[in-house]
Amino acid sequence: MKEAKRSRKRKRGNVHKKSTTQAGDDPSKVSGVNQSMVSNVAISKTKKPMSFLDKMKARLSGGHFRMLNEKLYTCSGDEALNYFKENPELFNVYHAGYQEQMLHWPEKPVNIITKWLKDHSPSLIVADFGCGDARLARSVKNKVWSLDLVAHDPSVIACDMSNTPLEASSVDVAIFCLSLMGTDYPSFLQEALRVLKPRGWLLIAEVKSRLDPTTGGADPNNFLKAICELGFTIESKDFSNKMFVLFYLKKKEKQNSVDKEINWPELKACIYKRR
Repeated sequence: MKEAKRSRKRKRGNVHKKSTTQAGDDPSKVSGVNQSMVSNVAISKTKKPMSFLDKMKARLSGGHFRMLNEKLYTCSGDEALNYFKENPELFNVYHAGYQEQMLHWPEKPVNIITKWLKDHSPSLIVADFGCGDARLARSVKNKVWSLDLVAHDPSVIACDMSNTPLEASSVDVAIFCLSLMGTDYPSFLQEALRVLKPRGWLLIAEVKSRLDPTTGGADPNNFLKAICELGFTIESKDFSNKMFVLFYLKKKEKQNSVDKEINWPELKACIYKRR
């Protein structure tokens, strides 16, 4: 009996010793954790999550953009010009937020307009109303007058879009790429009419929701009717994109000698989603 007990103790000791040796020999098998799991833990430790301060900065930046965006849609061009004259640094905040929003668009209207210009003569003189960072001017061979509320780039002319320093009938193409933002947007189009040569092009890219009556937007037919009464003819319309619409118009050869009162539809503000 004593011999049997000693034998069982020796066996238990050997099992314990063997188990301990196996765990020590292979560090990748500790408490059932394999090497890949250990590696994943090590990798996760090297990734630093966004700090609370960084999250707050991002949220504040997005909040500033949405506030500025709403202001531009709900004030006149002259008011917007004066506002950014007093707070020029906010123009950078606005455009940084705008570029962030554009990253989520599958296609950008400025790229389509750039391609349109490249498909036409490089001798055409262009006026880019609300040019932002003047990307269009850098992307084409044409002479481009880049116009915006603040000279974000040395080539940009800072002015009210309804009162530019361009000479009358001096431009072949006038462009509004998501820039009909003021409550007095018809005056921007009147200025485009003034600076365009007869049969000059007017290209408008606008956020689709602003011209969707089913969601509270204006009727695009009423919008185009008003522009035609101003002195343009419609060449083509493009509603194929999910995010924006494109209109291609031309200035009439002969303008009406008598000013006619035009019933301009109200364009609602475009409120970007919080991301």
